[in-house]
Amino acid sequence: MEKKVTSDTTDEKQQAEGQGATDPPGSETWPSPPDGPDTREPAENSATEALQSLRAERDDLVDQLQRNRAEFINYRRRTDQERALVRQVVTRDVLAQFLPVMDDFQRALDAIPQEERTKGWEKGIELIASKLRGVLERAGVKEIDALHQPFDPSMHEAVATEPGSHGSHVVEVYQTGYTLGDSLMRPAMVKTGDVAGHHAAAHDKGHRKQPHAQA
Repeated sequence: MEKKVTSDTTDEKQQAEGQGATDPPGSETWPSPPDGPDTREPAENSATEALQSLRAERDDLVDQLQRNRAEFINYRRRTDQERALVRQVVTRDVLAQFLPVMDDFQRALDAIPQEERTKGWEKGIELIASKLRGVLERAGVKEIDALHQPFDPSMHEAVATEPGSHGSHVVEVYQTGYTLGDSLMRPAMVKTGDVAGHHAAAHDKGHRKQPHAQA
């Protein structure tokens, strides 16, 4: 009985060793992975889509910020221009009201007889006119130097012309013209004549007279 058990055990051992000898190295059998979808790839795709969405949103915000900045710069520039224009118009209107006063002072000074020009009251009128002229000059108002100058229709208004002349130059100034900066406030009211005769006419007559011959 004992011999039979020993024989059976020996046979099983030899059979197992024989099977082990026939298997090549590295041919061990590993358990197969469980069946089912791979969830790693969809997760990576989701992260990429989220990143692209954030980048697109960032680009939209940057573009909108740049547009708003450009609009604000244009608005500020336009506002500054409008304010400057309003200030110039208001200044122009206020200063224009002083021009007739200057005309009156000039007419008063021109009407003073020569023998009265050394008296104190005449000096007082000249001083007041000089102060008013200084106020206008500090505000940017300048007189147009028209006498003996070539006639310029953009600066001069011809109300009389010497008979037989071509009217190429200003020979008399009836009313002084003024500019404010680069803009014209009021043209000079003048009489025109030729170059050859305007010096003699200016010497014989005053610079500012009422027109006696219409053009």
